[in-house]
Amino acid sequence: MNPLLAIHVLISLVAIAIGLYWAAGLLRNDRMDKATAWFLALTIATSATGFILPAEKILPSHITGILSLILLAMACVARYPKKMNGAWRGIFLFTAVASLYLNVFVLVVQLFLKVPALKALAPQQNEPPFLAAQGLTLVVFVAIGILSLKRFRPIP
Repeated sequence: MNPLLAIHVLISLVAIAIGLYWAAGLLRNDRMDKATAWFLALTIATSATGFILPAEKILPSHITGILSLILLAMACVARYPKKMNGAWRGIFLFTAVASLYLNVFVLVVQLFLKVPALKALAPQQNEPPFLAAQGLTLVVFVAIGILSLKRFRPIP
């Protein structure tokens, strides 16, 4: 494995793990300030390092990375300078949860590309097992987003 790719994958997996831990905190109405900072920083690093990997053309992963960086910039503004006051709480929750979703979305894509048993189930990534996995991922993150809007009320 290319060393740059290995670093990118490692950062991505750690960002997802911390992101899932952070999302669980949202559902418990826990600010988790350190986990939030690590999640945002590592997810930014994940998206940014994706652009230094060798590619001959713009790929769907590049578009996902650009979208993720836009969402993360908004999440950082909403979380830090705006301190999640008023509408900024919802903006923070939407953009941060959406960023985590995009990272997990790419993980599912990569699992179906790289794990032989999954690749056999969906070699073109348009077969029912792949669509079901991505559909379930989307439903889980929509639920996290909705529940976090209801439960997460940060104390200033």
